[in-house]
Amino acid sequence: MAQEQQDKRQGKKQARNWLLFIIALVLVIVGLSWPTNYYLEMPGQAISTGQFVKSKKPKPNNLYLVTVSETSRPATVWQYLWSYTQKYTTRIPSSELLGGETNSQYEELQNWYMETSQQNAIYYAAKQAGLKPRLDYKGVYVMQVQKHSSFKNKLQVGDTVLGANGHRFKSTEEMMRYLQKQPLHARVKIMVLREGKQQFFTGKIVKVAGTGKPGIGIQLVEHVQVTTKPRLTINAGEIGGPSAGLMFTLTSYETFTGRQLARGHKIAGTGTIAPDGKVGIIGGVDKKVVAADKAGAEVFFAPTDTTGVKKSASNYAIAKKTAQAIHSKMKIVPVRTFNDALNYLKQNY
Repeated sequence: MAQEQQDKRQGKKQARNWLLFIIALVLVIVGLSWPTNYYLEMPGQAISTGQFVKSKKPKPNNLYLVTVSETSRPATVWQYLWSYTQKYTTRIPSSELLGGETNSQYEELQNWYMETSQQNAIYYAAKQAGLKPRLDYKGVYVMQVQKHSSFKNKLQVGDTVLGANGHRFKSTEEMMRYLQKQPLHARVKIMVLREGKQQFFTGKIVKVAGTGKPGIGIQLVEHVQVTTKPRLTINAGEIGGPSAGLMFTLTSYETFTGRQLARGHKIAGTGTIAPDGKVGIIGGVDKKVVAADKAGAEVFFAPTDTTGVKKSASNYAIAKKTAQAIHSKMKIVPVRTFNDALNYLKQNY
């Protein structure tokens, strides 16, 4: 009998231990699956820009933009810990990445940056090719709605403001002049284009933060569309951000002129493009060098722009350092303007 009771106690103890183990295991799994406040960025892909260009003329297939892979949601505890084993994976606080915006607003901004990059690329490439591109004013993009604006929770990042109180505007300056003439607290009805549909919102004129002048309380940029002959358009799909500007400009230029810039050699690069051809700094250049090297690129164009950073932290400096660290044979070429990249290709290929 004593042995039987002892066996029962032993069985209960084992059952309790198994239960505690299972509970602990579940807690560990739940804990590791719990989202952190960080997003992960890592090397992405090198993608031929020619596939995104629509034109009746032949397009190059050896010029490449390079992406940074980014988690669409905050990393879990497990992903966060795992990232420390990956040399070129970076953990970015959500406040730094999103800048106070929601995920959808952030994506809208990235789409706007990409669209603007494409328009600048087509415009400058056409000018350099001796064409006469036409700029058509479409309205103003809403980049941010200020806290004190009566249009808060009405307007969204990415909306295009077309007009106000029945007036359609031909430029951003014309719209701002009209709004600044309105008395403070006056009601104003604005027309907006959102996802291809016109919508109307009513609010009041307020003092715009930063200027103190009357307005509707938004941060904006001009929305223009470039038209060229021959016609050329770019659609990068779900790829966002402005960093493909330089490579889209080179691709558009080669398409317009019919000149083979690299004659079959695999050329990658990064950098924003301004309407005057200046190439600007971007983020994640170390990851892009890794991705370009894996794709077999022979050349990587890297901006020398030092806006907001030290010379040692320029894209070119970091790209060169990264290429050396991974023992890449890829040539890192510094570029300040579009013509720097163009002249390099002309001289070498």
